[in-house]
Amino acid sequence: MFELKSTDSIANVPDAPRFAPLPAFASIAEGDASIAPCEGKRIGILIVTYNAVTTLKRVLERITPRVWQNVEEIAVFDDASQDATYELAVGLKALNSFPKLHVLKHRENLGYGGNQKAGYEYFINKGFDIVVLLHGDGQYAPEILSHLYHPIVKGEASAVFGSRMMRTYGGPIKGGMPAYKYVGNRILTVFENRSLGLDLTEFHSGYRAYDLHALKQIDFSRMTDDFHFDTEIIIKLQHQRFHIAEVPIPTYYGNEICYVNGLKYARDVFSAVRRYRQTCRSVERHPEFAEYFNHYPIKKSRGSSHAYAHDFVGAHQSVLDIGCGEGHMAEELQKAGNVVTGLDVLDQPAKPDAFEQYIPCDLENGFVASIDHLQRKKFGRILLLDILEHLRYPEVILRNCHQLLEPNGHLVVSLPNVANISVRLLLLMGMFNYTERGILDRTHVHLYTRRTAKQLLADNGYEVVKEKMTAMPLELVFGISPENPFMRVVNLCMRACARLMPGLFGYQIMYVAESKRNK
Repeated sequence: MFELKSTDSIANVPDAPRFAPLPAFASIAEGDASIAPCEGKRIGILIVTYNAVTTLKRVLERITPRVWQNVEEIAVFDDASQDATYELAVGLKALNSFPKLHVLKHRENLGYGGNQKAGYEYFINKGFDIVVLLHGDGQYAPEILSHLYHPIVKGEASAVFGSRMMRTYGGPIKGGMPAYKYVGNRILTVFENRSLGLDLTEFHSGYRAYDLHALKQIDFSRMTDDFHFDTEIIIKLQHQRFHIAEVPIPTYYGNEICYVNGLKYARDVFSAVRRYRQTCRSVERHPEFAEYFNHYPIKKSRGSSHAYAHDFVGAHQSVLDIGCGEGHMAEELQKAGNVVTGLDVLDQPAKPDAFEQYIPCDLENGFVASIDHLQRKKFGRILLLDILEHLRYPEVILRNCHQLLEPNGHLVVSLPNVANISVRLLLLMGMFNYTERGILDRTHVHLYTRRTAKQLLADNGYEVVKEKMTAMPLELVFGISPENPFMRVVNLCMRACARLMPGLFGYQIMYVAESKRNK
């Protein structure tokens, strides 16, 4: 069956099996003349297989001659099948002399996601431009491979997903998708679209093409090896602002064995979205999305340290943001017409456009060495937000700031309140455990109360002119948006408590101070 035809209605193509499409898809395959060309792109087909000895041969036969001609390699990645899938693939390659066909077998089963990761890394390391994911069980039509990679060849998308929900080929039910799978697919897709800000017709098709230059920027290292890998990769593509396109594909259900536990898969999808949102909101750092975790997110609720800092800075000021991090606060201040200079240990912040000037600086030893880079500028506002508690010698930074403040300039400081009720209750229970973030952040080397924080400023030549205690950021604890009506009520109550009993309910101590040396 794999001998080459001497004449072919589509093309005479070396290194390809005899083209034998499913009858229903033959007319579709005839239309790929204008979209199959690779246009200089190095295209690879990744066929993931597990126990596909009865279907793999037909999958290879159904790939059109034009696709065989335009792709550089078709790689079969066998995931430690328990049948003779690997031996079949190797035999087909040897007997028919197909140099474009490569066959690899994992010694241990990597899982659906793990097999994909290995395949993508394989093509990335070989310098390919595009990869198309095809299943070896025949569920997805190889006849339309060119439809998936064509938009990437043209530069119209970074990822292209085949959708069975589009009606071009009759839709999912007509194609034999069981009703319970259709309903589950639709429920999950609606949930994912709303949660991620997308508008895809289907999230759960495994027929996909990727721009490998985009995949290079995706961290696969801690992503799942299970079936919801497909969901995690959509989340990451969307987060990193890569354009996702869809093309219609036919729905086909044959006698292939399904290894997906539907209920577990649905739970995993819901969990993946929840874990992503928790990580982005800095509620918890989940490893698969750890690169999106912001240790110090902007707190936008009323009564938060960032809201107070924004009010204290005002508008159209020259601002020095010491310990500016990635530039999130600077970006907010810039919107009010402030000109911001940043100092921090990072070589380059994530938001460089938020700064007029950014200077890398080891704040542990002060910033005297950086003053020349500041060209002896003076600043109307100097911010020390969530920074002094991390330094062994905060006095050094405070003394450096005197020479950079304008005569009527203000120092804006925030420090954690170790006397907060949450810490007191932990002590009452005999607990004093450091955490990833918050008052007991494990990177804090000093702890302050209202009295000791004020004394720190006084001892270093500052006079406090304004004091505020922030509300506990329960929206971060619960992972709920501060715009949620429930969280608005909770935040209002927390602000009232912080005003009535600041030492007990205040979360952070906010000071506006003036330099006594500049008077």
